[in-house]
Amino acid sequence: MSDLIIKEVDLDYIDKIKAISEKTFVETFGSDNTAEDIENYLMENINTEQVSQELANPASLFYAVEVDGNLAAYMKLNLDDAQTEQGYSNSLEIQRLYVLKEYKKQGIGRQLMDKAIEEAESRQMDFVWLGVWEKNTKAINFYEKSGFVIFDKHVFKLGDDEQTDYLMKYELV
Repeated sequence: MSDLIIKEVDLDYIDKIKAISEKTFVETFGSDNTAEDIENYLMENINTEQVSQELANPASLFYAVEVDGNLAAYMKLNLDDAQTEQGYSNSLEIQRLYVLKEYKKQGIGRQLMDKAIEEAESRQMDFVWLGVWEKNTKAINFYEKSGFVIFDKHVFKLGDDEQTDYLMKYELV
């Protein structure tokens, strides 16, 4: 791979994070869901105000991956009250690990995963966890190869569609 940079980003990256969030969400889930559900999700969760609040939250960390100066991927990590599920004390959540389609299979996801685990270890966390749609078998396989195991599940509502997400974790202790 050419020139790859992983860096923590803040509000200066709002437009880039919003754009890549929209594109990767549609690439990943668009063909398996209705256009209306996808559009509603984007309007409710990937709008400028929401992304701005997330980037400004000190309990959330955003990492961008640039390849030859182009934004190729990003990851959002949550600590403490920023986590999407409560009750997992002393843990780090990977809420989003999104890689643009044209940059997949280049090891970017693995490098972001390593960064998340390194962040959790530096904070002496017990484990790293994430939620993944039960039908996203490519992601599930990737996470299992990375050492994650399914430990629970929850409902993720996409528009009117109630979907099941597996909760997976990687033990650090």
